[in-house]
Amino acid sequence: MQERFIKFLKEKTHDNTSFAEEIAGVLDIGYDAAYRRINLKTSLSLEESVKLAKHYKISLNKLFEVGNQNTILTELSPQIDSQAGLQNWLIQSYKNVFPLTKLKGSTIIYSAKDIPIFHTLKDSYLSRYKLYVWLKDIDNTMAKNKVSFEEFLETIPPSLLDSAFNLGEIYKNVNTIEIWNNTTINGTLQQVIYYFESGLLTKEMALHICDDIEHVFQDIEKQTIQQTMIGSKNHASYNLYLNEIHTLSNTIMIKTPYQKVFFAPFTVLSYFKIDHQLTCDIMYEFLQNFMSNSKLLVNAGEKDRTLFFNKMHRKIHRLRDQINANEPFSFE
Repeated sequence: MQERFIKFLKEKTHDNTSFAEEIAGVLDIGYDAAYRRINLKTSLSLEESVKLAKHYKISLNKLFEVGNQNTILTELSPQIDSQAGLQNWLIQSYKNVFPLTKLKGSTIIYSAKDIPIFHTLKDSYLSRYKLYVWLKDIDNTMAKNKVSFEEFLETIPPSLLDSAFNLGEIYKNVNTIEIWNNTTINGTLQQVIYYFESGLLTKEMALHICDDIEHVFQDIEKQTIQQTMIGSKNHASYNLYLNEIHTLSNTIMIKTPYQKVFFAPFTVLSYFKIDHQLTCDIMYEFLQNFMSNSKLLVNAGEKDRTLFFNKMHRKIHRLRDQINANEPFSFE
């Protein structure tokens, strides 16, 4: 395994005559010690392997690709357990997405178990409510204290809102493919009814949020027909697929002309980042099969597209009616 890894590193350097000196410099060891590692007389430690991988800018999965094909490494997003952590996550997400707006041929493929977050990160009650719900899930202090949504609105930092709105805006400039099913909306509606029935969301605010959800779907329908992101500065494409046979997962695949990477959900907002190319190719093919078994709503015909969006609007209207009547909500 080490022999193949060393061979791979040699291929990454442009001057083979100084390879031992280069290895010695990276590992901060003597020339003879580096020479012994290159010639397999001394084993590389894990720490040394990591240093070399970083220096030569290769994925740590390369350490395993030369060995066990069934073992890969993943990167876990930073832990989010506070308001500051949530803001950091929003800022980091913006930094991850921004380069895609400058790279032609980049596409995001989103298997949407829930409404993709960038649709909700606008200047609205819904966006503020999403921040509230996320913090209720990840911040133990906020979860234990019965902070109402109205109380949260009075204390929410402008910087947190700015970070959320910036992320929502930057997504508009990336070519996007989304795969939905008829239950993608359910999670958001369930969050509204849960906090309304818990007494932490007033009827007035719950109805405002219903209005915002309806506006989101009006925009999504318009984007679906136009196949373009509303408000995009570079006319980023938008394609919505309807899958009626599979359960979705909130997996996000990013495909560029140079590589693929996907993000698998871990907890509420955290994720595993996988850049192992063989695994990414498998996931990409899987999502392509998903799309081949789905309806591209712009091509499905006006009837199928209208039926889908009418069904979503009926769910919102039913929630609004039951909030007004203080009746239990059901998706059936």
